[in-house]
Amino acid sequence: MIKYQFFPRSRGLNHQMQQIIDCFCNVNDFISSDNCDLKSNDVLAVLRPHLEQLGFVVEAGKTKEQKIDVPVLFGINNRIDKSFYADALSKDGKIVMEVEAGQATENHRFLKDIFEASMMFDVEYLVLAVRNRYRTHNDFDRVFNFLETLYISNRIILPLKGILLIGY
Repeated sequence: MIKYQFFPRSRGLNHQMQQIIDCFCNVNDFISSDNCDLKSNDVLAVLRPHLEQLGFVVEAGKTKEQKIDVPVLFGINNRIDKSFYADALSKDGKIVMEVEAGQATENHRFLKDIFEASMMFDVEYLVLAVRNRYRTHNDFDRVFNFLETLYISNRIILPLKGILLIGY
């Protein structure tokens, strides 16, 4: 079952976020961590046609040409000096998506995703998709608790308008 939470919790979902959730709901039977053990790239491949219908550019593979480069730093003559890769990016460049599988919490990959999205030029929202269950633990709950603490403590203020956490 698809679970989701938008942070900060004081804001509701906008239309674009709901459309993204709908994409996950449409493919739930194929990607559910209850039914399969797909890798993140496989989950992204199942989601690709649905996200592309929303105008997202979706990573097509692991070669440089197939990856999505999002600028972070600009140099002389506006040359991109630093960029990070994204799994998917909205047409307007405001929403970045990262789909994680087994390494979401075990290697704290979700923290890297939050940091990178926060550094990306013009990005306003991060959609972070993690497994509901991986091995013996619940990745969605672990990331949820972290984000809840981050937003409630108010000790670190992210430059993002929000983070949509999706559990699949």
